[in-house]
Amino acid sequence: MNSEVSNVYFIVNKYSGTGFNAEMAELVADACAHFNVKHVLEYTQGPAHATALAADAIASGYDRIVAVGGDGTVNEVAQALVNHPAKMGIIPKGSGNGLARHLGIPTRFPDALNCLFTSKTLAMDTFQMNGRLSLNVSGIGFDGYIADLFGMEKERGFQGYTKLVMNEFMRFPEFEASIDAGDQKLQRKAFVIAIANSSQYGNNAMIAPGASVCDQLLNISIVKKFPPYRLDLIYSFFTGSIDQSAYCETLSVRNTIIQLTEPMSYHIDGEPAGKADHFTIVLNPSSLNMLAPCEGKF
Repeated sequence: MNSEVSNVYFIVNKYSGTGFNAEMAELVADACAHFNVKHVLEYTQGPAHATALAADAIASGYDRIVAVGGDGTVNEVAQALVNHPAKMGIIPKGSGNGLARHLGIPTRFPDALNCLFTSKTLAMDTFQMNGRLSLNVSGIGFDGYIADLFGMEKERGFQGYTKLVMNEFMRFPEFEASIDAGDQKLQRKAFVIAIANSSQYGNNAMIAPGASVCDQLLNISIVKKFPPYRLDLIYSFFTGSIDQSAYCETLSVRNTIIQLTEPMSYHIDGEPAGKADHFTIVLNPSSLNMLAPCEGKF
């Protein structure tokens, strides 16, 4: 481990995924003792608390600040760390863990914990969507609509999400969108417009297989509604080939404006964000010092 690292601040959402128990807290303490690192472990108490805890950690001079939870918790912690020299780590405990999977962070708790002490630091891009921070994938249309419904569901996880998608797919219509990315101006009908910094929503469902968090570009994936019998297109999300389909168009942009003819549901890193008909998307290149395994494509 880098000798300059002297302390780690863990911010834990104990309600994410399968939860966080006393055994996990002991594993954290043992790993930090092994690497001769002082640590603090704090639990979130509600929405936005992770951001406040991360700000406290910065003020207290912590070298590394680690989000233990899902993509929502990761986003909240990052809100305090963007454009700051402190380094951020992730121990994925959510239902999808999209950013962690893209970065190659293990999903098993002990492996992800050990990975923190052997990782390299990436100068990772982030972006703002209507003034709100996004690290991973945000979207307009069907995925935003599903995020609204999923947030109210008691049955969480991949199976619950898949069931919801199957139940709602037929009833959700395409919508009209104007996309202005400077030299690229498009009028399109879309089912989903995904703004992707990384490659996937989560659970290895890739909406932008070619995306990189370090290339100072965003991928805009415009997906048309496809027939429900086209199971090959569903599988293409998991084989990393959706961008090769005639139903998907991909743009590489830095900043863009998307205008709809009517308000539409949208999400920020999988969290429901309400409805809007105008979206201003602004890239913030190399704005977050993220810890990731030493090998991998980022």
